[in-house]
Amino acid sequence: MKGEGEIAMAIKIVLGDITQLPQRMDAIVNAANRRLVPGGGVDGAINAAAGPELAQAMLAINGTPTGTAVMTPAFGLNASYVIHAVGPIYHTGRANEAGLLRRAYYSAFNLMTRHALRTVAVPLLSTGVYGYPIPEAVAIAINVAHDFPELTITFVALEPEVFAQLERMTA
Repeated sequence: MKGEGEIAMAIKIVLGDITQLPQRMDAIVNAANRRLVPGGGVDGAINAAAGPELAQAMLAINGTPTGTAVMTPAFGLNASYVIHAVGPIYHTGRANEAGLLRRAYYSAFNLMTRHALRTVAVPLLSTGVYGYPIPEAVAIAINVAHDFPELTITFVALEPEVFAQLERMTA
């Protein structure tokens, strides 16, 4: 990885590609759309790295609402599972986007605990083409992560500016 900073015992941040983490994870969170149709960004990278079986598994679920998460095997990734979390599209900030984003993280991390999984790599949900402001998204992600001390959560930032924001918000 290009850079790494530790926030607390169970929360880490890493600069790099979520599909290229050197350590094996129990799960990788995918920033999915509600139809669970492979798309671009993090979703596209995860699908490309995992191979066509992941796309088939996603499509077989037949979608999941915004603010929820579902799980599939990870196929070719360095993890056992992929948790497909659906964050909101950001419009004005007054359409319950924060609540939906919070629910997406809670749904993903609750799946982890229900299946006795402990290590997870997570991108910032909804910040790419969904347009969620990064400082607000970081605050929500970190606040939710603190509610799951039993998990080792590694937030993965592809861009240096997102990594820097994660560092600032967790210092």
